[in-house]
Amino acid sequence: MKGHRFYWNCFFENSLAVSGWLSVAILVGIFLLLLTNSWRAFERLSLTSFFSLTPWNPAAYDTPSYGIGALLMGTALTTLGAIAIAAPLGIGMAFFLSEIAPARLRNLLKPFVELTAAVPSVVMGFAGIVLVGPFLARVFGLPNGLNALNGAILLAFMSLPTIVSVAEEAVQAVPKAYKEASYALGANRWETLIRVTLPACYSGLLAAIMLGMGRAIGETMTVLMATGNATAMPQGFFSSVRTITATVAIEMGEVATGTTHYYALFACALVLFLITLAINIVAERVAARWRKRGQ
Repeated sequence: MKGHRFYWNCFFENSLAVSGWLSVAILVGIFLLLLTNSWRAFERLSLTSFFSLTPWNPAAYDTPSYGIGALLMGTALTTLGAIAIAAPLGIGMAFFLSEIAPARLRNLLKPFVELTAAVPSVVMGFAGIVLVGPFLARVFGLPNGLNALNGAILLAFMSLPTIVSVAEEAVQAVPKAYKEASYALGANRWETLIRVTLPACYSGLLAAIMLGMGRAIGETMTVLMATGNATAMPQGFFSSVRTITATVAIEMGEVATGTTHYYALFACALVLFLITLAINIVAERVAARWRKRGQ
């Protein structure tokens, strides 16, 4: 019996190890694929022209332009706008669920928040077109509501479950001894939340925000449908924008293989890959620091 259990344990351990290394291999393979094809783009384009503010217009007949400055700005506007909305809401909801809400209400709200992550992005994009966009146009007197603010609001909703889940775990990981010591010194619930719990879980909350940002920056269909897809440099949140993800999704299926345009799209994907990877690495390091402090 013990020998049988030993073999099963070895099987599962080796399976997990193979899965882990396979994930690493896939990630490295994707990076190499993007890098090799992007390198061909930079054989034809300079880095300064690629990262310039010249509008992205590869289909121009006389002088095609491949500047991704406007695309980066559109990605930044929608992502940072989403985090500006979702971070305070998500952290506030995490504190409410963990520290304030009665058990019955918490058991009702938490599954609902987690289920919102399952809403398809195309449904969110459709909601942006028929609900959020027209509402913004009426409120702010705009010709249409397909702009960066529309995309930011939708991305905030999509990032919220990630932020709430990770932030709630961070709040719950604060040792009870800290709170009990605070109460013993005469602090009330709100003083304990602000002066004890919040500083103790700060790293975990920052990790939640970074993971939410990674979720927002990689979204494709929602921003493709709801932001207007203008490739000009945006002037603010009321401008129509196009993100890097939307550009790759729109153009990759129609571009001729082997052209400068084709390889430039790989370069766009490589930039997005590196940005997302950097965000997730920072989030993981912050989370590891938080877990180490909790131990």
